[in-house]
Amino acid sequence: MITIIKKNPQGEALFSYQGEVLAATSRTCIIRAFWTWPDRDLGYVRFETGDCFTEYYYTDRWFNIFAIAGKDGERKGWYCNIAEPAVIRDDRIEQVDLFLDVWVDRQGGTQVLDEDEFEAATTLSAAQRRGAQEGLQALLEMVTHRAGPFSEIGA
Repeated sequence: MITIIKKNPQGEALFSYQGEVLAATSRTCIIRAFWTWPDRDLGYVRFETGDCFTEYYYTDRWFNIFAIAGKDGERKGWYCNIAEPAVIRDDRIEQVDLFLDVWVDRQGGTQVLDEDEFEAATTLSAAQRRGAQEGLQALLEMVTHRAGPFSEIGA
């Protein structure tokens, strides 16, 4: 098991949870975690107790990707956080969230979320803003090319 710690732009821990490491390299860690919080309807997807999150963390990319499946194994979509590159240690993954998120549905449609929150944030450095914009563009290109975790789009 490994602990995932989500931090705010100042590096303060917001929350943490546990996951199982499925694969790891020097630049990537893939974990499996389950939604254990109360059900949450976001309008475009509903997270429910028992949903399976296969989470992809990268030390050289400004995002992470959560491939989400329901308890029945059916893909719901991909939730992506624009964030600083992950710090991956033996016992934990730490990542600084930069407000922007992206929802990718099963057919590959994308919604960029929280752009107003990102624009209004006064706590982001110029480097964080630049990295977030680059990460967002790189992530959207991955979706367009059905690369990596997005190879299952439309399947």
